[in-house]
Amino acid sequence: MSDWHALQATQVTELLKVDPDKGLDDHDASERLRTHGPNRLNCRSGRSPLLRFATQILQPMILVLITAGTVTVVLGEWLEASVIFGVVLINALAGFIQEGKAEAALMALAESVATETTVVRDGTHRKLNAAEIVPGDLVVLASGDKVPADLRLLASKALRIIEATLTGESAAVSKSTAVQQIDTPLAERQNMAFAGTLVVGGQGIGVVTAIGESTETGRMSRLIAQAPELTTPLMRKMNLLIKHLLLVILVLAALSFAIGVLRGEATFDMFMAAVALAVGAIPEGLPAAMTITLAIGVARLAKHQAIIRKLPAVETLGSTTVICSDKTGTLTENAMTVREIWAGMTSFSVSGQGYGPSGCIVNVGQPATISGALREALLTGVLCNDARLLRENQNWTVTGDPTEAALLVAARKGGLDDTTLNTIFPRLDELPFDPDRQYMATLHEIEGIQVICVKGAVEKLLPACTSMLDSQGHELPLALESIQAAASRMADDGLRVLALARSELRPNQQLEHANMGSGLVFLGLVGMLDPPRPRAIAAVRTCHAAGIRVKMITGDHPGTARAIARQLGIIGHNGQALTGSELARLDELSLHKAVTAVDVFARVEPEQKLRLVRALQANGEVVAMTGDGVNDAPALKQADIGIAMGLGGTEVAKEAAAMVLTNDNFATIETAIKAGRGIYDNLIKFLVWTIPTNAGEGLVIFTAICTGTTLPITPLQILWINMTTAILLGLMLAFEPVERGIMQRPPRLPTTPVLDRELIHRILMVGFMLLIGAFGMFELALYWGHSLPVARTIACNVFVMVEIFYLFNCRSLTQPCWVNGWFTNQWIWIGSGTMLLLQLAFTYLPIFNQVFQTAPIEILDWVSICTYSACCALIVELEKHWRLVQRKPKGAVHL
Repeated sequence: MSDWHALQATQVTELLKVDPDKGLDDHDASERLRTHGPNRLNCRSGRSPLLRFATQILQPMILVLITAGTVTVVLGEWLEASVIFGVVLINALAGFIQEGKAEAALMALAESVATETTVVRDGTHRKLNAAEIVPGDLVVLASGDKVPADLRLLASKALRIIEATLTGESAAVSKSTAVQQIDTPLAERQNMAFAGTLVVGGQGIGVVTAIGESTETGRMSRLIAQAPELTTPLMRKMNLLIKHLLLVILVLAALSFAIGVLRGEATFDMFMAAVALAVGAIPEGLPAAMTITLAIGVARLAKHQAIIRKLPAVETLGSTTVICSDKTGTLTENAMTVREIWAGMTSFSVSGQGYGPSGCIVNVGQPATISGALREALLTGVLCNDARLLRENQNWTVTGDPTEAALLVAARKGGLDDTTLNTIFPRLDELPFDPDRQYMATLHEIEGIQVICVKGAVEKLLPACTSMLDSQGHELPLALESIQAAASRMADDGLRVLALARSELRPNQQLEHANMGSGLVFLGLVGMLDPPRPRAIAAVRTCHAAGIRVKMITGDHPGTARAIARQLGIIGHNGQALTGSELARLDELSLHKAVTAVDVFARVEPEQKLRLVRALQANGEVVAMTGDGVNDAPALKQADIGIAMGLGGTEVAKEAAAMVLTNDNFATIETAIKAGRGIYDNLIKFLVWTIPTNAGEGLVIFTAICTGTTLPITPLQILWINMTTAILLGLMLAFEPVERGIMQRPPRLPTTPVLDRELIHRILMVGFMLLIGAFGMFELALYWGHSLPVARTIACNVFVMVEIFYLFNCRSLTQPCWVNGWFTNQWIWIGSGTMLLLQLAFTYLPIFNQVFQTAPIEILDWVSICTYSACCALIVELEKHWRLVQRKPKGAVHL
């Protein structure tokens, strides 16, 4: 049952068969524990380790490596085979370990409700481990307690609970026992307390309605478990590309074998030639290069305080089209802050962020004089207050209600120290905050007079006020319309507004609610909110410039959400917010339209966040979801990339996410997206560089078979070229710096293929240039009387030298190769130099000549090889220039 909030307390206790005064007896509690089990979340077992490992092995990219390794075994090249299978094992183990970590989300969730709590059994109070609680138990709540299970409150005295990790509500929620409407949203169920939330004030008693898996937290556990593990856009595209490459390679190998046999060649020779074609065409270094490139990206992001938990997530950042962000603690400081004080008919602004007292109170651009109504309002905010400010290791923290803490910080900014004031004017009596009356009052002796300090809701205190203080501290008639206008304006700005008042306790009177109905002196209004992070504003602006939509999805009040969204630039002045109750009434088609048109969603429940993410993905968006609470975890796991906050985030959110921000700064996402786009660029550059080599090698073998000539390069020589150049040349592209203007590009559409038509044309062009150069120089060498080993050595060096020159072409796929500077990537030069030295050894050292069947070549051969390679590079640059010119009439060129 999930409608406990809509039942009378007596109905609840009757249904649960519990005495509301004495609680359960020990026998009944034991029986219920056997029936319902312990109050903990079950960690669902995922796939078996063997199945998880097999899944890693069966990925298309890994199959490419296995195929290449098998071919080298057939050829008897055990060293190359061991290297390839070593890469297979490393790739598979990395994925296996990473997938195992994802299951830790449920374990972290289980620990989130583990605590000790006080229950009433047999009429006595007992301390129990939360795991021993059963439905029907009476739980006693006090300030500082973590709620151990879902409770229907039977008694509440100024009870306030922070539910931000569950509902997204930034302010502490005042609780009551009043019956709620059946359709009341989760965040507004004031007569319920939910597992894992924190009591920050008052006391209460509740009866347990749900434990473990049946709690709201348990429901999110199921949502997390149900969310599928999504592959990244690049992985989906790469898997498709690899499958196509494999198909083409197998077809060409089979065709070459058939042609050779039909021409009367020996079957074994044709089989080995087909194997050579396959070895040449398979990009053995591609999976390893992708893994290493992504790993380099992980290291770069770690320097910017973004920790990647799942390797492919690095690339997903660069594909992101929509960022769905939680508000509290992600876009905002997660620290209530006073922004405006209205006192003595004057409005004062308050500077500074968070709970640190740096900042000041300003009037018309100048520091305000702290006197009159302003001073009395600040003093009352300090004395009528249960919160405390603490400084730990240069960081300011609070105990108690964040709203009350904000009043203490504002007072310190005005020069009033709360510790000193509470010592000088100790509390003599109090009326704790009452959710029904919506005010709190405390009694103090000030200058020999007993003064009542009051704070509460404007609509509750104003009717009790008969006068007000002016800026000089003089008492004047109450300017009701001015006060109401100021309160309305502040509320429209998304501020939470409190009224402050005082009165004198007459002789022989007691501090009680009956004496609070009239005679109060109005002191002022205080407007506060959880302010946006300053850098988040700039980050949102940059994301918009990069064509990335930012959507706020929060459990907070719609007015607050709209105000913060306007300050962040997510929406304009007239922008609207869609609430959770409105979302619940939308069918799937309407929802898909709404997620496109609306950028702010308020009072959203956890499963609705999940629904919104799925709707965006159904619209073809690549979704990044940020969050920090338990309520964000299912959506974090569902999103293409989940981003959790490392400092203020729960362990549940961190384990469900693919990336964790160690500084909790939304602005870091901007840096991460920029790095992700650069990493994607570098992966594409590697593809555009490596595929022509494999294509050229395959074409050389295929042409030789079709024409009936000797193979210009042997399978072992192909392996040498592929393995050495992939490591020493191709991988150097992973270190390329991010190209200028990358954040002015629109996001890549998820439907866009890895290689567009222009790049495919370039790959084919370079592949045919390699075919012409290697096959042509091989035949010329034989024509001029050179031996077969010399001719093959020339052909091998054509491949390597063209690859070196072409490597510099690939530093930018659209701009001239020098656009980023010749020496901004020193690894290109180191790799090229090392490759040249190895190629000289391959050509001239006797041991290499013997192993690879090569032979020394003359200087004129090198001149011809280098001249041809330089001409190939020049042709590529001319092709890039021609395409730039062709694009100019159609619009601006993206840098």
